[in-house]
Amino acid sequence: MKEIIAQIIGIFAMSFNVLSYQQKSQRGVILFQLFGSALFSINFFMINALMGGILNLVGIARAVVFLYKDKLKARNICWVIGFIAIYLVSYGLTFTVFQKPVNATNLLVEFLPIIGMVATTVAFRHDESKITRKLGFISSPAWLIYNVVNFSIGAICCETLSLISIIVGTLRLDSNKEKSDEK
Repeated sequence: MKEIIAQIIGIFAMSFNVLSYQQKSQRGVILFQLFGSALFSINFFMINALMGGILNLVGIARAVVFLYKDKLKARNICWVIGFIAIYLVSYGLTFTVFQKPVNATNLLVEFLPIIGMVATTVAFRHDESKITRKLGFISSPAWLIYNVVNFSIGAICCETLSLISIIVGTLRLDSNKEKSDEK
């Protein structure tokens, strides 16, 4: 029953993340991803994918910081460095405190969401949703592999649909803008 509930929560999380790439404003993208991160943290903890759960908790804090980027001076590179440091500490905790077995596969798989989080953190630092979509081409594949290994159905669907949504958003919002800028 716990597994079924976890997968259902992951599916709800998926809907927020997929819809985030269709938002016109960067604030809309971040807000939708905040809700997705909250639900995915629950999903990952329930399926014992601790790195995913921890990083999604950090993702909630990151989203709040970048929602209030002017007040919190989030454009300052110190925020990006600080979040990357937290991601790396989380990586270390996964193998020490949470005792994930240390082997080549786990070292690689547990690092993939960090790549995704770094790409998204850099994207959130900018004002343009176009940049967020471009960096989504780095984040989504990294998370997709992690999700397949940990068998989070909602997260697998999320990243697959996110990639499609990023492509559609890029074609719909970015390509048309570039064509109109050329005229």
